Parts: sequence; C-alpha cells; structure tokens
Amino acid sequence: MEFTEAYKQSGPCCFSPNARFLAVAVDYRLVIRDVLSLKVVQLFSCLDKISYIEWALDSEFILCGLYKRPMIQAWSLSQPEWTCKIDEGPAGIAYARWSPDSRHILTTSEFQLRLTVWSLVNTACIHVQWPKHASKGISFTQDGKFAAICTRRDCKDYINLLSCHTWEIMGVFAVDTLDLADIEWSPDDSAIVIWDSPLEYKVLIYSPDGRCLFKYQAYESGLGIKSVSWSPCGQFLAVGSYDQMLRVLNPLTWKVFAEFMHLSTVRGPCSAAVFKEVDEPLQIGMSELCLSDDFMQGNSESSPERPVGVRYDVMEVPITLPYQKPLADKPNPKQGVGLMSWSSDSQYICTRNDSMPTTLWIWHIHHLELAAILVQKDPIRAAAWDPTGPRLVLCTGSPQLYMWTPSGAYCVNIPLPQFIITDLRWNSDGSCLLLKDKESFCCAAVPILPESSDCSSDD
Repeated sequence: MEFTEAYKQSGPCCFSPNARFLAVAVDYRLVIRDVLSLKVVQLFSCLDKISYIEWALDSEFILCGLYKRPMIQAWSLSQPEWTCKIDEGPAGIAYARWSPDSRHILTTSEFQLRLTVWSLVNTACIHVQWPKHASKGISFTQDGKFAAICTRRDCKDYINLLSCHTWEIMGVFAVDTLDLADIEWSPDDSAIVIWDSPLEYKVLIYSPDGRCLFKYQAYESGLGIKSVSWSPCGQFLAVGSYDQMLRVLNPLTWKVFAEFMHLSTVRGPCSAAVFKEVDEPLQIGMSELCLSDDFMQGNSESSPERPVGVRYDVMEVPITLPYQKPLADKPNPKQGVGLMSWSSDSQYICTRNDSMPTTLWIWHIHHLELAAILVQKDPIRAAAWDPTGPRLVLCTGSPQLYMWTPSGAYCVNIPLPQFIITDLRWNSDGSCLLLKDKESFCCAAVPILPESSDCSSDD
C-alpha cells in the first residue's frame, strides 16, 4: 500500500460517485481535489462553517449543509460561477439530501415540521407535512423513480409514496408501528421494509400499494431492533437486535433461515480463524542505537516512547472475548448488534456487538457459519467493505489500519507521524481509501482485488 501526505480538513470528506474527485471541508471552504493527484481542481467559499457535504449521484453538483446558520449551499463543478442557496427562514434546516435525478434537493426543517423538495431546474418547491425523522425515514427506489417518506400525524405513522418525476403523492397508507424507526426499499424495488423503535421488536414488509406482506417479531419483552440491512443482491435481509443476535431472513418466504449468536466465549468445534491484535516491538539494528540529549541530561521520563508496531496472532479456541456489561441505570445500553455491513458480493456480513466493542465478527452467509473473529486492543471505530470484493478494512483510533480477506488478516502501520485513524471510506472503484484523523486526512492506494463471483454462487 502507498500513502499520500496528510492534508488539512475540519469536517466531512467524501469521494464523488464517479470516483474522480474528493470533496473536503476546511472550515468555510469546500476543496475539490483530483483523486489521482490530490491537486485542487475547485475551491468554493461558503457563508459559514461546513457541517455536512453530499455529492449528487451524477457527480456534477455538491451540497454543503451550514447547519449553524441554518442554510444549504450547492455548487457545480462544471460551472463554478453557478450558485444555489436554500434558506428555510424561521423553520430552519435539520438535514438535506439529493434526489436520485441530481436536480432536486430535499430538506427537512427543524422539529420535523415539513419536508421540502427544491428544484434546481425551475426553482419550484413542494412541501410534505410532518416528516417522521430528519436524517432517516426516506428511501428511494433503485431506479430512482419513487420515494417513500415516513410521516406522523395524530399519533400514527404513515408512508407517503411520491413520484420523483413530478413529486406528486402517488399514495398514502398507515403502518402498524408503535414508533417507526426507519424504512428501506428492497434492492429489487418490490417491497418496503419498515422496523419499529427499540421499545418493540417488529419488522414489517409492505408492498408499494400498502398491503402488509409479512410481520416478523422475534420476541416481545426487552429492547428490540438495533440495525437492519438488505444484502446488495437482495436475497437476504439482516436484522441485528439488542439480544446480541443477528437474524437473516429470506425475502422469498420471509422466514428466518439463520441466527448468529455473539457469545463472549468461543468454544470448539469452530472453523473460524480468531485473530488477536498484539504488540510487536520494532526491531532495532545496532547502528540505530544512540543516547538522546534528554537521556544524557537526565530527562528520560519526558522523552517520547519509541513507537511499537502491532500484528495479528492466530488464537486457539476456546477463547474468552473482552466483554463490557452494560449499566442498568443508564438509557441506550451499549449492547446488541450496532454495526452491521454486507460485503459487495453478499457472501459475508460483519457485525459488532456493542457490549464487546473491540471484537468484529465476520459471518459466511452461504456456509451459514462464522468465518473469522478480529479481536482488537481498542474499540472499533469504523469498518467498511471494498466495493469490488470481499476485503474488509477497519480502524480503532490508532496509527494502524487493519484488513481482512478470506485468505487472512494483517495490520498496516501508517507512515505518517502522529496520524490517528478515526474514520475511513472507500472510493467507489475500490482503488483508494480515505483515512481521517481529527484535523487531517490522507489517502491510501490499494491493490484492486481480482473479480469475484456474484451472490448467487456457492464459493
């Protein structure tokens, strides 16, 4: 792997969907860099500090959320002189997003009073009253023709179906939820999955015409659903719960065909490889040995320690994993499947049980078994799959980058001084990684994986 030098950033950073550009927020400036050279190709000045950025799907436009104002500014890469400013006035703006056609911006006002669709073509705007959430509760079909928007009125949750061409409401139907948490279209656009708040375990599958196709409830007492995710191929629906289990449903029958437990003790027989991060003192040659000035003057305590590398050791089972018992007197307990992500080929899914924050579980869906366990020294901050194949990268707020593939796992030391990886993101073509520190970022060139089979294979 090859790493670039560190560049300044003060907030959100993201690759363009066409994989050609990198947008970086530096205070009130939006810096657009070329991905290959990292040279600045455009520089836009906003009216306040940038809190949020999002590319349009065609990579032609980009919006900046200035939530302190609150205000939205949009820019064009091909026409730098073109500007757009959206201000909701006293209603404020809590969140903004692009429509699939890249020519409309959807904003949600403070206190979820209304959702507004703003056109960049004719400056028209359309309002939807009482959206349920600010940043959640909206899902678009894969073909970009329809939007499902969650609303709430008279203590009841509703789904509004809108045409993304005319933005007219095509239909409205009530859903059987106590407090709707989120919504997502199936990858084939044939169904809508809705799940309830953690207070009630309920997954509901609706057809676009409002018929309830299936209702799933794993248990009744206790906190319920924490995360839900469709596989990219659309053949699996994963549900992570507060009971520390991952359940996978088959959308043909809407039945659970796999249940994976996150146990604190892993016993045999177990086909999974268990990788544990351990310290590895750097080897020093005799030519590198010398006495520093601090040591000669008796200030050895103030001198910085020599950096220590890390490596993975393969552990034998049985093994007891680090476990944190959640506090009973605190709300939102740190337990359950809080992180869940599918590989691009839908063969693997990685999970993190929040009561074991240093452990990442990787499950092989086709074999219905545990493929690997990664035990880190520090809590896992982020994990992301390569968009082109079964390769997983993760970070823990340390100077190392961690990778897993079906052939094994390894640690990569970042060759930048004082660089701590707090977040990471893949480019859409899988050739580049964005690594973020608190006030800087760098990019890493990653060798492209060979093409893998699709989700219908049995590899």
